[in-house]
Amino acid sequence: MTQHQEKVAQRASVVGDRYADAVARYFEAWNAREEGALGKAVAAAFGADVTYTDPLAEVAGHDGLAAVIGGAHAQFPGYVFRQVGEVDGHHDIARFGWELVSVADGAAPVAGFDVVRLGEDGRIRSVLGFLDRVPAV
Repeated sequence: MTQHQEKVAQRASVVGDRYADAVARYFEAWNAREEGALGKAVAAAFGADVTYTDPLAEVAGHDGLAAVIGGAHAQFPGYVFRQVGEVDGHHDIARFGWELVSVADGAAPVAGFDVVRLGEDGRIRSVLGFLDRVPAV
């Protein structure tokens, strides 16, 4: 491997960690249950002016996002969000898949993928969510 290729590989590793770290904090927030813990996890993962848009919700700010997360937990008690596959990213944008999984039996009735934009501080400043699998109503 040439010196240039080594530098490119090192930079890709550091940049990849930036995306993976942001997504790890994303899942910490989405899996936080207690109100105090949820607020702290949202603040750690998302910028204060975060926007969140998916087919079911469009909110802004920490309080709006915390309400969406709380609503998901109320609708699916006993479920956790888990990442599916690897995080892919470039510039300040990353994408990743996820599932909502039952801790009791491993069923995953909801799945999708999100595209996020990171701020300078590494926190997520916007989320565009897509639902690939939803339960029949």
